[in-house]
Amino acid sequence: MNILFFAGSLREGSLNRKYVNVAYEILKKDGGGTCELVHLVDFLLPVYNYDIEVKEFPANALVLAGKISWADAVVISSPENNGSIAACLKNTIDWISRVPGQKPWAGKHILLMGASPGALVAVRGLWHGRVPFEALGCHVYPEMSGLPKADQAFDEQGALKEEASRSRLAKLLTGFAAHVQSSKPTN
Repeated sequence: MNILFFAGSLREGSLNRKYVNVAYEILKKDGGGTCELVHLVDFLLPVYNYDIEVKEFPANALVLAGKISWADAVVISSPENNGSIAACLKNTIDWISRVPGQKPWAGKHILLMGASPGALVAVRGLWHGRVPFEALGCHVYPEMSGLPKADQAFDEQGALKEEASRSRLAKLLTGFAAHVQSSKPTN
């Protein structure tokens, strides 16, 4: 099983980047499959525009689409922007959905997570985030993970300070990986 991880944020010190890094380390260590962590800042994309699409499709979208095509599952930790999906994540979804002759998102298993300094932990954004993935034929895992007070949750090395938070996340990731594995066709 191949699992791709990324944060729906471009900011270097992003709490969601830290949270998805922890998720990546957990599944990598626990043998959840072949794991790859990418940062969207390495795949910068212009705001989606059909004129750009037909003139010269962004090379970064093609490379990222290849990584998504490789993956059986994608784990995303994303902030909430004004009660909705983060602009960076929505733009990424849109560009990848437009790759000529491909449908990289179709059939992918998606786990949505969010980290926030507030108590609502990006939940509204995560619910909105489900919509485009489902429209593109993804299987969005019914459970989501929110990390409240994330600005206080990580130590200097980026690990979660509280074992209870790490345990909850590990349990969710284990359940997600088992779900993806059980959904794979057997030969």
